[in-house]
Amino acid sequence: MDGSLVNWAMLTAKAELSAALPRRWAHTIGVTRRAADLGRILGDDAELLEAAAALHDVGYAPRLAATRFHPLDGARFLRDEHDTDERLVRLVANHSFALLEAEERGLREELAAEFPVLDDSLLVDALVYCDMTTTPDGERTTAKERISEILGRYGTDSVVGRFIRRASPEIFASVERVDAALATQPR
Repeated sequence: MDGSLVNWAMLTAKAELSAALPRRWAHTIGVTRRAADLGRILGDDAELLEAAAALHDVGYAPRLAATRFHPLDGARFLRDEHDTDERLVRLVANHSFALLEAEERGLREELAAEFPVLDDSLLVDALVYCDMTTTPDGERTTAKERISEILGRYGTDSVVGRFIRRASPEIFASVERVDAALATQPR
C-alpha cells in the first residue's frame, strides 16, 4: 500500500489536534506508531488500522465537540466533512468500546444507529490494543497501567471512570487476543 490514506489521516488529525490539544496529539502519534507495529497481523487492513489510529481522537478537537463525546463527534466530522470510508468512520466511532461510554452519556442508541460496530474482531481489537497501550504522552504502557491512569485522571465516579471500569474486562480481553495473534507471527 502506498500509505496515502495514513498520510491523509495524519494530516487531518494534526490540523485538528496539534495546536489546540498538543498532549492529545502526542497520544495520537503514539497510537499510530503502535498501529504500524501491528501490520503483520492485519494484512490488507494494516493501512486502515493506522488511519483509524491517527483519527481515533479527532473528535476531541474543540471545533468538532458538538456532543462532547469524541467518538461520535469525530465520526460525524469524518463522514460529513470528508466523506470518509465507512469502515474507517465506524472504527473511529466505536474505538475502545465506545458504546459502553455512549450508554453512560445517554448516546448509545444514537451512536449504534449511525455507526454500527464492525464485525471484524481482530481489526477492532487491534485499535483497542493501540489506544489502551499508549499513554497520554504517546509512550508505550500496559493496559492495566493505562486504565489506572484514566481512572486517576477522570475519577472513578465520573462518566469516563464508570465507563472504563465497565469496559476494562473487554479491553484486557482485546489486548490478550492481539498479543496472542502477535505471538504467532514472525517479527
